[in-house]
Amino acid sequence: MDYLQHNLTPPEILSVRVAAETAVFQVQSVDLRFSNGAERTYERLTPARKPAVMVLPLRGNELLMIREYAVGPERYELTFPKGLIDEGETPEQAANRELQEEIGFAARQITPLRVLYSSPSHMYGPMYVFVAEDLYPSVLTGDEPEPLQTVPLPVSDIPLLLANPDFGDARSLSALFLFQHLFVPLSGRNA
Repeated sequence: MDYLQHNLTPPEILSVRVAAETAVFQVQSVDLRFSNGAERTYERLTPARKPAVMVLPLRGNELLMIREYAVGPERYELTFPKGLIDEGETPEQAANRELQEEIGFAARQITPLRVLYSSPSHMYGPMYVFVAEDLYPSVLTGDEPEPLQTVPLPVSDIPLLLANPDFGDARSLSALFLFQHLFVPLSGRNA
């Protein structure tokens, strides 16, 4: 995998300042000097104070997805249970908590798939992606403003969902491709 290797020198950070701030986000202006002398100002969301998790709950030959409102595109999106890792939690503990809050199940087995960065050009926000198996009923109260709809997805239908242009959450698309490529062949399931 030589294509992952490089000998590039990262740019020098000349200054970092707050450009804008809301109750939820802080935007930073970052002045950079590249190794060739070029200087640019990039904007980024303040590096994440808390990483996040996304969980693909597997029940038999179905993945349990959720449908929830996303204010960005102003529509309901099909996605997976996800959320921030709380102080003192491991990613696995956060994954199990999010399952209980969002779909009413906990998992006896949680397998890591990969860490994703949803927009590395503009923020540092690692999202730990897991597959949860051996589910059992367990409910915790979450912070969702309305009940989330659980949507079973047969593993055999993953290619159809991936091809559907109405399925657009990049994190969920990435998670499904990872699941299909890394998890399904190892588990012996037919996708």
